Amino acid sequence: MSTNDKLIHAFDAIVHETYKPDEPGAAVIVVKDGAVIYRKGIGMANLELGVPIEPDMVFRLGSITKQFTATAILMLMQQGKLALDEPIRAFFPDYPTHGENITVRHLLTHTSGIRSYTDMLEWRSLLRKDLTLQELIDFFKDQPMQFTPGQRWSYNNSGYVLLGAIIENVSGQSYERFLQSHIFDPLGMKQICYDRPERIIRRRASGYDKVESGYINAPYLSMTHPHAAGALAASVDDLAKWDAGLDSEQLLEQSILRQAFVSHRLLDGTDTGYGFGWVIGAYEGRRICEHGGGINGFRCHAIRMPDDHVFVAVLTNQGSKDPEAPAFKLAAAMVGKPYVEPARINLDGEALARLAGVYQYDASANVIITCEGQRLFAQFNQDPRFELIPIASNRFMLEPQRLAQVIFVDNPSGEAGAFEIKGRTGMAHTCKRVDVQAGGGD
Repeated sequence: MSTNDKLIHAFDAIVHETYKPDEPGAAVIVVKDGAVIYRKGIGMANLELGVPIEPDMVFRLGSITKQFTATAILMLMQQGKLALDEPIRAFFPDYPTHGENITVRHLLTHTSGIRSYTDMLEWRSLLRKDLTLQELIDFFKDQPMQFTPGQRWSYNNSGYVLLGAIIENVSGQSYERFLQSHIFDPLGMKQICYDRPERIIRRRASGYDKVESGYINAPYLSMTHPHAAGALAASVDDLAKWDAGLDSEQLLEQSILRQAFVSHRLLDGTDTGYGFGWVIGAYEGRRICEHGGGINGFRCHAIRMPDDHVFVAVLTNQGSKDPEAPAFKLAAAMVGKPYVEPARINLDGEALARLAGVYQYDASANVIITCEGQRLFAQFNQDPRFELIPIASNRFMLEPQRLAQVIFVDNPSGEAGAFEIKGRTGMAHTCKRVDVQAGGGD
């Protein structure tokens, strides 16, 4: 078997480990030095009609949209029409900043302190309602600041909606039209578009969610809501053209584009692991720039390894299954450093039972840790629970992907007082214990 055949065989194993032929699946692409090495569709694009996925099909991108928004902002900066450290009130004079200096850079890096509208419980009742861009901004603009700009990092869709409004304000074009004329057309991206449910989009896959009885059609979402934070749809071929375009100077001078791939630092110097619409990290000493996306019925993940000239994208119409793991494993295999997950160890029930309890994820969500015999489980609010796989006495891998880890930390009295969730990239998130033990061994 040739080296190339072995690589394709390894890619097939990764993809088939995640997606099954008779379920919603994925379109996958792997590119090296501008050449397509692997391109495949697996699973069903439409369960009702029995239509299989082919690699040229169109999927919603969710938050991968953010990198297009960030690039559009940099294009306007290159044209001298805005500055990254310009206050947002230069574009929205009446925006209530509560006396804070919120800049374009804060919006790009998720450090503005503005409340993200997707975290507001009131938003859930509006998902089917079409909103103008101004109505969407009006929905969240009067919310109290969450923190001083630059003080913390908190993923924020409101910030990217405001960036979309800045693009419209400065360019005199709609967000959709600006991206079409300044990015999609110049790069020859034929299928990418602002997705609207009523629009006829050739080769568009249907979105599904997994429930206990099987799969259901994903709930409707007015695509006026995600706007510049997540409203685009595309094929993997489009994203490969996007990656190639970023390596050229068709859109931006490289000296300007490089700013998007620099991890932002907070006021106290803490590295956020996030640039402008890109998560910044490393693997085996190699730089990685990546982002995922999730939106009703769809998930996606795209990875650039710029030093190796490798690009990987996985787009899926299975909204309950994050494609980060297969995308990362494909990229790791492509650079000759296949990912090997840590080995599972055995811990006795008593050691696990002391970790059980209720931990606060944020102001509106708890994580319940329970122990059943020699197995530990985590459940976020009402979501399905998943197992925590022990790899050390206080360290666990998260099922089903086994990429992120949970690290328990004892308080001064020797009890489990908190845990950190640490993904492959980005900042760790701390969840503090808020009750006595909620479960025990048996």
